[in-house]
Amino acid sequence: MSPKPDVSEERKEQITEAATNVFVRQGFDKARMDDIAAEANLSKGTLYLYFKSKDAIIKHLLDNLFERELSGLQPLKDDPRPASEKLSIFIEQLISDMQNWTRLMPIMYEFLGRLFRQSVVQKAFKTYLRSYLDLIVPIIQQGIDTGDFNANNAEDVAITIGAIFEGTILLWVYDSEIIDFDKHLHSGMDLLMDGLKA
Repeated sequence: MSPKPDVSEERKEQITEAATNVFVRQGFDKARMDDIAAEANLSKGTLYLYFKSKDAIIKHLLDNLFERELSGLQPLKDDPRPASEKLSIFIEQLISDMQNWTRLMPIMYEFLGRLFRQSVVQKAFKTYLRSYLDLIVPIIQQGIDTGDFNANNAEDVAITIGAIFEGTILLWVYDSEIIDFDKHLHSGMDLLMDGLKA
């Protein structure tokens, strides 16, 4: 008799997707493990085999979101193209990722609410920020070193890029009728790139 195939990663993905749907509809606090199990078409016992608590699912979801976003950008680190081209690709990829995340915005802002109260969430965000900086700072530094970018501190530029993204997203949440997510992200980044090349 051949051994059963290991479906644990597929099962975790199934649970994560179900949990995402439940969290978007109900929020973290109102969602129950029973709701997630029902959404995933699993028994509650099976759910607990993979995740011991709702907080474990939340942490996995957060790690998964950040890992997916950063893994798509990783190849740029060793890309031989000029820094301005790599930075433009990086920015376009981030904008594309953010557009795909719009349905997840309620969850992202719940994460931010927990950031001040839960060390696990704080640690995940710190890890993400540092990984983001590890990817983008060398690209910007390359542009500074070759004279393509007129800047003194690559990390300051990287943080400014992050601030433009986060600020535009927050304004979009305030009023999506005034803020055109795609248009305003692009115009903010165009202004930054024009300033870097001046």
